[in-house]
Amino acid sequence: MTSSHVNPTSEAALFGPARAVDGFIGTVLRAAPLPLALRAAVEYAVLGPGKRLRPVLCTHACVALGGEAAGALPASAALELIHAFSLVHDDLPGMDNDDYRRGRPTLHRATSEAMAILAGDAMHTLAFRVLGQHGGALGAALESELAEATVAMIAGQAYDTLGGFPDGLSPLERVQLVHANKTGSLIRCACRMGAISAGADEAGLRMLTEVGESLGLMFQIVDDIIDVTQSAEHAGKKTGKDAEAGKLTYPGVLGLEGSQREVVQLRDRAIAALGPLGPGAEAMRMLCIHLATRTK
Repeated sequence: MTSSHVNPTSEAALFGPARAVDGFIGTVLRAAPLPLALRAAVEYAVLGPGKRLRPVLCTHACVALGGEAAGALPASAALELIHAFSLVHDDLPGMDNDDYRRGRPTLHRATSEAMAILAGDAMHTLAFRVLGQHGGALGAALESELAEATVAMIAGQAYDTLGGFPDGLSPLERVQLVHANKTGSLIRCACRMGAISAGADEAGLRMLTEVGESLGLMFQIVDDIIDVTQSAEHAGKKTGKDAEAGKLTYPGVLGLEGSQREVVQLRDRAIAALGPLGPGAEAMRMLCIHLATRTK
């Protein structure tokens, strides 16, 4: 599918690339030398309910720069495997201790804590296996991008869970540091990996980097807003937990209205960065709007 064929007139069409990504991940898992119970646990985590935002972003970024959607499949699959690994480990009793994710029991509740740890380890490793099998300079570039983003994501989780912030940061600077790493790094990476998959030049890569940085921060601010405004039943996960844990959030630092204004500014910044790409980036523009207004 090329950019000229993109006509995302509905949310279902906008997230349509997720089906191909799920199929690709299924093929990867069937080929992996895993015990059956471990494979089932990985499938539960990575192929369960969810919109596959990061793979969708990667695919639309690739198409926006003139690439083929199929060319983004290895990068998209690797991104989702890393994302699923992070969720499984984030939900563990030693971390956020969550019982529900995406409207159903978290993996350690559905299986066991040991299985959840091993499934997370497997997904982390399989992500880089996928890109390694891609081969060549492109595969190496994608591996480097994903490795850098994964390290940043883990650093953000450490700040969020354990603290240890650099001295002298204000509360707003601290929450920005958490968000830019814990959530923003992988969303930024999705846009950059899509651009790399399309063979983007430096200008194209800079453009998609700016989009990814804006969307990554915006996504987590919206998550913070959902945590204080939506029910657990609607969100599909426990809400109000950040306040209970005493974590830094945008509503806690800027208030709800200030956080909502920040979302609008980041949405507009992302859309403006896409301006030079014209109609080929329409799916990306619509995704920016969707992410700014989502409620779950």
